[in-house]
Amino acid sequence: MSENRVHVGRAEEVVDGGRIVDVRGMSVGLFRMHDEIVAVLNICPHELAPVCRGKQRGTTLPSAPGEFVWGREGEILACPWHQWEFDLRTGRCLVDEKVRLRTFPVSVEDGEVYIHLRRV
Repeated sequence: MSENRVHVGRAEEVVDGGRIVDVRGMSVGLFRMHDEIVAVLNICPHELAPVCRGKQRGTTLPSAPGEFVWGREGEILACPWHQWEFDLRTGRCLVDEKVRLRTFPVSVEDGEVYIHLRRV
């Protein structure tokens, strides 16, 4: 087993709204997004808020003036402090693509969830 692969629980424990786990001293949020599980560091790059305590939701989509189109349900994480929105799959901020959450690769094997830490 790779020392960079960390077991963080069972897939069934990751429910809508996410789950926060400790991974070698780091607070990491696990989120179920459609048929996959994603992992992000629990620090908002804007003001260092615990971003994983925010809401997993959708967002408004480009639309005609006077229209309100909602989409991407479950793919967006909104920071609880200032509502900055991040794409859970890529970590990118929706209003400034240069700002992003730190993401981690995730694998699920026999129902067990593993986060893969990158070498520094």
